[in-house]
Amino acid sequence: MASAEPARMVHIALGHSTAPLNGPWRFQIGDDPHWSSPDFDDRSWEAVDLTPAPGAHDGDVGLPGYVSGWSRRGHAGYTGYAWYRMKVSVDAATDAPLALAGPTLVDSTYELYIDGESLGGSGIFRGATPTVFGVRPSVFPLPASPTSTRTYVIAFRVWMDPLDAGEDNGGIHVAPVIGDAAGIDLLHQVQWLQTFKGYVVDAIEPIAFVLLALMVFGLMACRTRDSYGWLAAALFLLALLRAHQVLFYWTDVLSLRCYDTLTTVILRPLTLAAWTMAWRHWFRLDKYPKLGHIIGALAVIYLAFAWISRPWFAPDATGGLKGAADIVIEGARLAFAALYLWIVAFGVLRSARPSSYMAALCATLVGIGLFATELNALGVPGIWFPYGTGVARGQYAYAAFIPLMFVLIVVRSVGYARSSPSERQVAGS
Repeated sequence: MASAEPARMVHIALGHSTAPLNGPWRFQIGDDPHWSSPDFDDRSWEAVDLTPAPGAHDGDVGLPGYVSGWSRRGHAGYTGYAWYRMKVSVDAATDAPLALAGPTLVDSTYELYIDGESLGGSGIFRGATPTVFGVRPSVFPLPASPTSTRTYVIAFRVWMDPLDAGEDNGGIHVAPVIGDAAGIDLLHQVQWLQTFKGYVVDAIEPIAFVLLALMVFGLMACRTRDSYGWLAAALFLLALLRAHQVLFYWTDVLSLRCYDTLTTVILRPLTLAAWTMAWRHWFRLDKYPKLGHIIGALAVIYLAFAWISRPWFAPDATGGLKGAADIVIEGARLAFAALYLWIVAFGVLRSARPSSYMAALCATLVGIGLFATELNALGVPGIWFPYGTGVARGQYAYAAFIPLMFVLIVVRSVGYARSSPSERQVAGS
């Protein structure tokens, strides 16, 4: 953060236009309800400039106008409350309603005050800890004025949850925008389009996974001794895992705490275990019961230590406990990866059929999504930005997996249809 400077008013002349409020903002960590007052003297606060570099965007969905958070501006490791304040003078037509487009990327949530009055925000600010929801494009109408020159004191009360702690995180990453209401409405539509494009694949792929799971139920009706229950479960769990991202960023259905619990603690361990079991049965390695016991034990260990590792579990616990839990999780994931690779490789060598090679390719594509953390550690790029929209490595892999898995299920279904009941029993034995 820069050193304190004399307070000054930002002056903006508007026609039918919009202007980003890049700064200078006054910034202060901590929390005090008096900081929303237009009469509060913030001259001793730090000065913050939110002007982005040309072409800057976030590393997830490609939101434009991205700047680094307070962790890179002198407050590394800090989580909790902070405030941004700015006094703005706007010249506009007396009959032109004005509005403010809220910041589209904030760690983790915010509440907006105009001249000391709360206009709402992206979270629920009650008690010591706010309830955090995904930050989405928002529009806030500004108070009317009988004169052409309007002055506003804009204050953002920001909360960064420990779950969002990171070396580039903290506070506002994309500056809010002020302008006439019609221009802000158009900007709001553009912002929503970018948000929609960033997560639409995560909305479509779960539907495809569910349809594949329904096809698997058709295999289960073929009266064969082959077991496909784990494959159906794996597809349903993967659909839930992907859909939770959409629910968090598009709706208020899931809070950050709920999203983190369901995704990090429950669904990731269960999805890894289900897919490992699914390929074990697909390649007909169920003659090795100890393998199933190992997979189950790893899932329980992963789930338990994922719970312990979360910042909201025993927040007063020492860093050593959280660090130890993270190490156990890394070990469990590596063990899953080793088992996963062994099952696929041994299954292909044992069968050596064309369909087995196709199954191995399907397993590899799913594994790219499941073991994203490990691939990141190997330096494999995790996200690309075609046409300015972020598309993750796993999304590409799942997009290739879906048609291949469809063909694989059809091939096996046709094989069952052409075989006699006794041949089906032999094939599954």
